[in-house]
Amino acid sequence: MLDYDVEAARYDATRGGVPRARSAARAILALVPERAGTLLDIGCGTGLVTGLLDRPGLRVFGVDSSEGMAQVAAERLGASVVLGNCHRLPFADASLDAVSAVWLLHLLPDVPAVVAECARVLRPGGVFVTTVDKDSGHDMNSDVDELLAPYRVRKAYDAAPRILAVASEHGLRRAGEARFTGHGQGRSPERTAGDLERGYYASALALDDEQACALVRRLALLPGQQVPRPDPVYRLLALRKES
Repeated sequence: MLDYDVEAARYDATRGGVPRARSAARAILALVPERAGTLLDIGCGTGLVTGLLDRPGLRVFGVDSSEGMAQVAAERLGASVVLGNCHRLPFADASLDAVSAVWLLHLLPDVPAVVAECARVLRPGGVFVTTVDKDSGHDMNSDVDELLAPYRVRKAYDAAPRILAVASEHGLRRAGEARFTGHGQGRSPERTAGDLERGYYASALALDDEQACALVRRLALLPGQQVPRPDPVYRLLALRKES
Protein backbone atom coordinates (compact mmCIF):
# COMPACT_ATOMS: atom_id res chain seq x y z
CA MET A 1 0.00 0.00 0.00
CA LEU A 2 1.20 3.51 -0.76
CA ASP A 3 2.33 5.94 1.91
CA TYR A 4 -0.20 8.68 1.28
CA ASP A 5 1.64 11.15 3.52
CA VAL A 6 4.55 10.89 1.07
CA GLU A 7 2.31 10.81 -2.01
CA ALA A 8 0.44 13.99 -1.06
CA ALA A 9 2.96 16.36 -2.64
CA ARG A 10 2.82 14.67 -6.05
CA TYR A 11 -0.60 13.05 -5.99
CA ASP A 12 -2.52 15.50 -8.19
CA ALA A 13 0.20 15.70 -10.84
CA THR A 14 0.32 11.91 -11.19
CA ARG A 15 -3.46 11.33 -11.09
CA GLY A 16 -4.81 13.41 -13.95
CA GLY A 17 -5.03 16.74 -12.13
CA VAL A 18 -7.98 19.08 -12.60
CA PRO A 19 -9.52 17.43 -15.73
CA ARG A 20 -9.89 14.10 -13.93
CA ALA A 21 -11.14 15.78 -10.74
CA ARG A 22 -13.66 17.91 -12.63
CA SER A 23 -15.00 14.81 -14.41
CA ALA A 24 -15.49 13.05 -11.06
CA ALA A 25 -17.09 16.06 -9.36
CA ARG A 26 -19.56 16.59 -12.21
CA ALA A 27 -20.67 12.94 -12.03
CA ILE A 28 -21.02 13.02 -8.23
CA LEU A 29 -23.15 16.17 -8.27
CA ALA A 30 -25.43 14.66 -10.89
CA LEU A 31 -26.32 11.97 -8.32
CA VAL A 32 -26.71 14.30 -5.31
CA PRO A 33 -30.30 15.62 -4.94
CA GLU A 34 -30.75 19.34 -5.56
CA ARG A 35 -32.28 19.73 -2.09
CA ALA A 36 -29.10 18.49 -0.38
CA GLY A 37 -27.57 21.12 1.89
CA THR A 38 -24.51 19.23 3.20
CA LEU A 39 -22.05 16.76 1.67
CA LEU A 40 -19.09 14.97 3.23
CA ASP A 41 -16.31 13.72 0.93
CA ILE A 42 -14.58 10.86 2.75
CA GLY A 43 -11.03 9.95 1.81
CA CYS A 44 -10.86 13.40 0.24
CA GLY A 45 -7.11 13.22 -0.36
CA THR A 46 -5.72 16.55 -1.52
CA GLY A 47 -9.23 18.01 -1.76
CA LEU A 48 -9.03 18.56 -5.51
CA VAL A 49 -12.34 16.78 -6.21
CA THR A 50 -13.84 18.08 -2.96
CA GLY A 51 -13.26 21.68 -3.96
CA LEU A 52 -15.02 21.13 -7.27
CA LEU A 53 -18.19 19.83 -5.59
CA ASP A 54 -19.45 23.36 -5.83
CA ARG A 55 -23.17 24.09 -6.07
CA PRO A 56 -25.31 26.93 -4.67
CA GLY A 57 -26.71 25.97 -1.27
CA LEU A 58 -24.44 22.94 -0.84
CA ARG A 59 -21.93 23.03 2.04
CA VAL A 60 -19.09 20.56 1.47
CA PHE A 61 -16.75 18.98 4.03
CA GLY A 62 -13.76 16.71 3.55
CA VAL A 63 -12.12 14.11 5.78
CA ASP A 64 -8.96 12.06 5.29
CA SER A 65 -6.91 9.84 7.58
CA SER A 66 -3.56 10.82 6.04
CA GLU A 67 -1.98 13.84 7.70
CA GLY A 68 -0.13 14.74 4.51
CA MET A 69 -3.26 14.57 2.37
CA ALA A 70 -5.42 16.41 4.90
CA GLN A 71 -2.85 19.18 5.19
CA VAL A 72 -2.81 19.75 1.42
CA ALA A 73 -6.62 19.67 1.34
CA ALA A 74 -6.85 22.14 4.24
CA GLU A 75 -4.48 24.52 2.48
CA ARG A 76 -6.79 24.34 -0.52
CA LEU A 77 -10.18 24.39 1.23
CA GLY A 78 -9.64 25.71 4.75
CA ALA A 79 -11.47 24.64 7.89
CA SER A 80 -14.01 22.49 6.04
CA VAL A 81 -11.37 19.71 5.94
CA VAL A 82 -10.63 17.60 9.00
CA LEU A 83 -8.20 14.81 9.83
CA GLY A 84 -10.30 11.77 10.60
CA ASN A 85 -11.00 8.11 9.99
CA CYS A 86 -13.76 6.88 7.69
CA HIS A 87 -14.40 4.09 10.21
CA ARG A 88 -15.39 6.67 12.83
CA LEU A 89 -16.55 9.83 11.12
CA PRO A 90 -16.53 13.01 13.24
CA PHE A 91 -20.19 13.74 12.52
CA ALA A 92 -23.38 13.03 14.47
CA ASP A 93 -26.00 10.46 13.54
CA ALA A 94 -28.31 11.55 10.71
CA SER A 95 -26.51 14.88 10.29
CA LEU A 96 -25.65 14.93 6.57
CA ASP A 97 -27.58 14.96 3.30
CA ALA A 98 -24.90 13.27 1.21
CA VAL A 99 -21.62 11.39 1.54
CA SER A 100 -19.22 10.74 -1.34
CA ALA A 101 -16.32 8.30 -1.62
CA VAL A 102 -14.27 8.41 -4.81
CA TRP A 103 -11.42 5.95 -5.42
CA LEU A 104 -11.57 4.79 -1.79
CA LEU A 105 -13.51 1.57 -1.12
CA HIS A 106 -11.25 -0.54 -3.37
CA LEU A 107 -8.48 0.03 -0.80
CA LEU A 108 -10.45 -1.09 2.26
CA PRO A 109 -10.75 -4.75 3.29
CA ASP A 110 -13.34 -3.74 5.92
CA VAL A 111 -15.72 -2.06 3.47
CA PRO A 112 -18.87 -3.15 5.41
CA ALA A 113 -17.79 -1.11 8.45
CA VAL A 114 -17.23 1.99 6.29
CA VAL A 115 -20.57 1.65 4.49
CA ALA A 116 -22.28 1.27 7.87
CA GLU A 117 -20.60 4.44 9.12
CA CYS A 118 -21.70 6.37 6.03
CA ALA A 119 -25.26 5.16 6.58
CA ARG A 120 -25.08 6.28 10.21
CA VAL A 121 -24.29 9.92 9.40
CA LEU A 122 -26.86 10.20 6.61
CA ARG A 123 -30.29 11.66 7.20
CA PRO A 124 -33.28 9.64 5.91
CA GLY A 125 -33.47 10.36 2.19
CA GLY A 126 -29.77 11.19 2.05
CA VAL A 127 -27.46 9.57 -0.50
CA PHE A 128 -24.13 7.78 -0.41
CA VAL A 129 -22.30 8.18 -3.75
CA THR A 130 -19.31 5.92 -4.29
CA THR A 131 -17.09 4.50 -6.99
CA VAL A 132 -17.39 0.75 -7.43
CA ASP A 133 -15.28 -1.72 -9.45
CA LYS A 134 -12.55 0.94 -9.51
CA ASP A 135 -9.66 -1.22 -10.66
CA SER A 136 -11.65 -2.89 -13.44
CA GLY A 137 -12.42 0.60 -14.75
CA HIS A 138 -8.83 0.71 -15.98
CA ASP A 139 -9.29 -2.35 -18.18
CA MET A 140 -9.72 -0.82 -21.65
CA ASN A 141 -8.59 -3.93 -23.56
CA SER A 142 -5.19 -2.47 -24.45
CA ASP A 143 -1.94 -4.40 -24.88
CA VAL A 144 -0.94 -3.22 -21.39
CA ASP A 145 -4.22 -4.52 -19.93
CA GLU A 146 -3.66 -7.87 -21.66
CA LEU A 147 -0.36 -8.32 -19.82
CA LEU A 148 -1.91 -7.38 -16.47
CA ALA A 149 -5.01 -9.56 -16.89
CA PRO A 150 -3.59 -12.86 -15.49
CA TYR A 151 -2.72 -11.15 -12.21
CA ARG A 152 -5.91 -9.20 -11.58
CA VAL A 153 -7.54 -9.53 -8.16
CA ARG A 154 -10.77 -11.44 -8.70
CA LYS A 155 -12.65 -10.40 -5.55
CA ALA A 156 -12.36 -6.64 -5.31
CA TYR A 157 -13.32 -4.96 -2.04
CA ASP A 158 -15.50 -2.52 -3.98
CA ALA A 159 -17.22 -5.00 -6.32
CA ALA A 160 -20.67 -3.59 -7.09
CA PRO A 161 -22.66 -6.66 -5.97
CA ARG A 162 -20.83 -6.64 -2.64
CA ILE A 163 -21.41 -2.93 -2.08
CA LEU A 164 -25.10 -3.23 -2.95
CA ALA A 165 -25.55 -6.18 -0.59
CA VAL A 166 -23.79 -4.46 2.32
CA ALA A 167 -25.64 -1.20 1.66
CA SER A 168 -28.97 -3.00 1.78
CA GLU A 169 -28.15 -4.29 5.28
CA HIS A 170 -27.91 -0.68 6.44
CA GLY A 171 -31.03 0.68 4.79
CA LEU A 172 -29.35 2.02 1.67
CA ARG A 173 -31.06 1.32 -1.64
CA ARG A 174 -29.77 1.88 -5.16
CA ALA A 175 -30.96 5.26 -6.45
CA GLY A 176 -28.86 5.97 -9.53
CA GLU A 177 -25.65 5.39 -11.44
CA ALA A 178 -23.15 7.38 -13.47
CA ARG A 179 -19.85 6.92 -15.26
CA PHE A 180 -17.01 9.32 -15.84
CA THR A 181 -13.64 9.37 -17.58
CA GLY A 182 -10.38 9.37 -15.65
CA HIS A 183 -8.67 11.95 -17.82
CA GLY A 184 -4.91 11.62 -17.91
CA GLN A 185 -4.94 8.11 -16.44
CA GLY A 186 -4.36 6.09 -19.60
CA ARG A 187 -1.51 3.67 -18.98
CA SER A 188 1.66 3.66 -21.06
CA PRO A 189 3.97 0.63 -20.81
CA GLU A 190 6.74 2.75 -19.26
CA ARG A 191 4.48 4.36 -16.66
CA THR A 192 2.86 1.04 -15.78
CA ALA A 193 6.24 -0.58 -15.20
CA GLY A 194 7.29 2.30 -12.94
CA ASP A 195 4.03 2.12 -11.01
CA LEU A 196 4.48 -1.62 -10.50
CA GLU A 197 7.93 -1.04 -9.04
CA ARG A 198 6.52 1.61 -6.67
CA GLY A 199 3.68 -0.62 -5.46
CA TYR A 200 0.81 1.33 -7.03
CA TYR A 201 -1.22 -1.75 -7.89
CA ALA A 202 -1.53 -3.35 -4.46
CA SER A 203 -5.35 -3.41 -4.64
CA ALA A 204 -5.56 -4.45 -8.30
CA LEU A 205 -2.96 -7.15 -8.86
CA ALA A 206 -1.98 -10.30 -6.97
CA LEU A 207 1.64 -11.12 -7.77
CA ASP A 208 4.90 -11.79 -5.96
CA ASP A 209 8.22 -10.02 -6.51
CA GLU A 210 9.41 -12.50 -9.13
CA GLN A 211 6.18 -12.16 -11.11
CA ALA A 212 6.34 -8.37 -10.83
CA CYS A 213 9.88 -8.33 -12.23
CA ALA A 214 8.84 -10.59 -15.11
CA LEU A 215 5.86 -8.35 -15.85
CA VAL A 216 8.08 -5.26 -15.91
CA ARG A 217 10.34 -6.99 -18.45
CA ARG A 218 7.38 -7.89 -20.67
CA LEU A 219 6.02 -4.34 -20.49
CA ALA A 220 9.42 -3.09 -21.70
CA LEU A 221 8.94 -5.06 -24.93
CA LEU A 222 5.69 -3.34 -25.92
CA PRO A 223 5.71 -0.66 -28.63
CA GLY A 224 5.02 2.98 -27.83
CA GLN A 225 6.67 2.90 -24.44
CA GLN A 226 5.58 6.44 -23.53
CA VAL A 227 2.24 6.43 -25.38
CA PRO A 228 -0.77 6.40 -23.00
CA ARG A 229 -3.44 3.83 -23.75
CA PRO A 230 -7.15 4.84 -23.46
CA ASP A 231 -8.24 6.61 -20.28
CA PRO A 232 -10.17 4.51 -17.73
CA VAL A 233 -13.91 4.90 -17.22
CA TYR A 234 -15.10 4.77 -13.61
CA ARG A 235 -18.52 3.75 -12.29
CA LEU A 236 -20.46 5.55 -9.54
CA LEU A 237 -23.44 4.25 -7.57
CA ALA A 238 -25.88 6.40 -5.60
CA LEU A 239 -27.42 4.67 -2.56
CA ARG A 240 -30.33 6.39 -0.81
CA LYS A 241 -31.07 5.93 2.88
CA GLU A 242 -34.61 4.82 3.47
CA SER A 243 -36.92 6.99 5.56
